[in-house]
Amino acid sequence: MSGTGAGSPKRRRLSRSGDFKRVYKEGSSKATRHLVLYRFERDPSSKDEIRLGVSVSKKLGDAVSRNRVKRVLKEAFWTKVNPDDCDQDFVLVARPSIGEVIDEKGLAGAQECIEEVLALTKDKRST
Repeated sequence: MSGTGAGSPKRRRLSRSGDFKRVYKEGSSKATRHLVLYRFERDPSSKDEIRLGVSVSKKLGDAVSRNRVKRVLKEAFWTKVNPDDCDQDFVLVARPSIGEVIDEKGLAGAQECIEEVLALTKDKRST
């Protein structure tokens, strides 16, 4: 048992407040109605793996609700992002409205929201 979570040993998470602060301060962000995605480009020669942090406000609900949203967002993110194709750290900030989307549509709704915010980052790269 590896204990890395999200079904894959290569998936890592941001857990230290300093890592989050670095991504917020030095990274770029894109926002939709339900999510804000921060990304921080790391040194391509770095052997570190892609990392994800998820931030959910207390406005979303009690601890059980917030943890459910975090779990669903992490799973949805890893189904949409290939860790071998990028060299970035990501932070997903959940806006309170994401709770309703996840309650109504579950994982599929979270995947739609993540696709929407990821599309904004791809549009920026292509220009």
